[in-house]
Parts: sequence; structure tokens; C-alpha cells
Amino acid sequence: MNGSISGVEENGRRRHAGEQRAAVAWVESPLQMLCAVEAHHAGLVGDRLRVVSRARLPALAATRRELSRLALPPGVTLDAPRRVMSRPRGPATWVVGDAFSGRVQLSWLTSFPHRVVIVDDGLATIRLLELLGAPGPRPLLRARARPGPLRTALGAAASVRLRAAARSGRLSIFTALPVPDPLAEAVRKTGARLIRHDFAWLRAQPPAPLPGERTIVLGTSLVRNGLIHRDPYFAWLADVGAGGPVAYFPHRREDPADLERVKRQPGITVYDGGGPAEMTLRGLSAGQRVLSLPSTALASLRVLLSSRGVPVDAVEVPEEWWTAKADPALRSHLQMVLRHDTGAAR
Repeated sequence: MNGSISGVEENGRRRHAGEQRAAVAWVESPLQMLCAVEAHHAGLVGDRLRVVSRARLPALAATRRELSRLALPPGVTLDAPRRVMSRPRGPATWVVGDAFSGRVQLSWLTSFPHRVVIVDDGLATIRLLELLGAPGPRPLLRARARPGPLRTALGAAASVRLRAAARSGRLSIFTALPVPDPLAEAVRKTGARLIRHDFAWLRAQPPAPLPGERTIVLGTSLVRNGLIHRDPYFAWLADVGAGGPVAYFPHRREDPADLERVKRQPGITVYDGGGPAEMTLRGLSAGQRVLSLPSTALASLRVLLSSRGVPVDAVEVPEEWWTAKADPALRSHLQMVLRHDTGAAR
């Protein structure tokens, strides 16, 4: 059954038959970690959930600390980070975010779990839905991947496993992202459950300390990834800063040298957000606004902040910003968030 989960019922958990066994979440990004907790709060993964994060990732360590300060749903434990992927044993539920991870795909070939719940991992989640909903099996490979034969074979085998789980009703995708109706219907036809949520657990938590600036800009990884040119991006930041004080929340993959350059921009204060933007900015109030280049955080922050009267505006990337590495298909994929906005900020 497909649908959405909004708010909290009775004791704060929704129950689904056959889903009450213990679960393990393997998370490799802050958003994955947050959404694993939300999936448990929604009752999708059973009574108990162990959240295991990949070791040696500072952003994950910061998110784990932030979550530990909040009232975690009963039954959730945040295990110590591990270098080796943790998997459930026996007929349990496995929560993952990155279905394109080689580690995850290899594990699916050796010991596929009883049930799989896939949580948000940026716009890669939409890429996964597109591949899953395609007419025939497509290798599970990232949008910008240039894989060799072995990696393609692994992605193809993982796709077969995931489609088999969908046909048998053992696959759920739990997302806060806007999914176009035709794509949602295509995924539903595979047998997978596509479940929308609105960060019900996070919205019930006390707000984080807020920046005083009216304008909040989310950092981007597009510069470091070589997809947009550096100088036009900094010229745009200077224009935004000239309009009044700006709070800048870096992307976890921004180049340190670029971040130093941001700090030197007049009118811009760089904040160490710690956890994901969804956690850090959940308490913004009317009179403030968020600007961002194409980013998953645009969609999730709209879900969190629309009821608070806070506009979350997408900044359309001008054609001349793009580099040769950003092919047309990738540009379209990155900018899909603009199609779900009331207007783009320039």
C-alpha cells in the first residue's frame, strides 16, 4: 500500500502488520541518519532500531551528537560508528539510504534481508525511483557514474534483487521529497510501497538556536564537484551579501579553501551547522528566508518550514555557470527541485 504519513498517531508510532521485528539502519550521511529515526517514529521498522553510522565521517559524528541531545523515539539506539557495514541477522528489517553504495549492493547479493526500507539520500533517491520504475531492470548506478564492467554487473544484480523484493512486498521507500505522480505510479506498479513523510518526529522537537540574520544561504557541493564555475558563484554570494546580513551554512562537502573565501565575503557569517540543515534550521520564523542552489534540502526544508511562514527559495543556475562536466541530463536532474517551487530566487 502506498500513501503518506503525516503527524503522529496515539503513542507516536504507526503500526504495520509483520513489521515488529528489530531492525538495523546502516547510514552514510546526516540525512540518512535523520530519516532512519523518522522511519522508526512512523512505525515502519519495528519496535527496536539500531542506527549504525559509517566511521570516520565528521558530519555523521556531529549529527549523532545532535540527535543524542533530543528525545529519541522509544526503541532507537545510536550504536558506535563502524568501519565495516553492519547487517541484520535473520528475518529482520534493514534500513539503508544509499542504494548505489557498492558495499550495500554487495551485501544484497550475499545475504538479502527479510525487508528493506530505503530512506532519503538526497536527489539520488529520485534517481533510484526512476531506475526502479523503468520498464525493465536497469543497473543501480549513480547519475554521474562511469562504471566498468564489474561495477555495472554488480549494479545490475542489485537491481534484480531489489525488484524481486518489491514484487514480494518486502521493499518500502520512505521519502520527504516531491515525487511526480507518473513516477510514483511506476514505482507502485513494481510492488514497492512509496511512503511520503513530513518529518513528524523532528517537528515535535524543541527548535535549535537560530541565526539572527534574515537571509540564510545553504552552501553547495556543485563547486567542489566541478559542476559549476567558482567565480560566478562567489559573485552571486557577494550580491546577496550586499543586500543585508547573511547566515551561511556550509555543505558538508565544500572545499575548505572555498569556505575560507566565503568567510572573507562582506556581510556573510559562516555558521557551523553540525547536523543536517533540516535539524539546524527547523526553528526559523516568519521574516527569515532560505536561499539555495539545487539541493535536496530545498524540498525537505519546505516540508518543515512552510507552516512557519518561512520561504525556501531555489536559485536557478544560469547557463553560463555550468561546466563541461555537467551534461544536460545531470543539469535537468539537479534542477528538478525548481519545478516544485513557487518561483526561483535570482
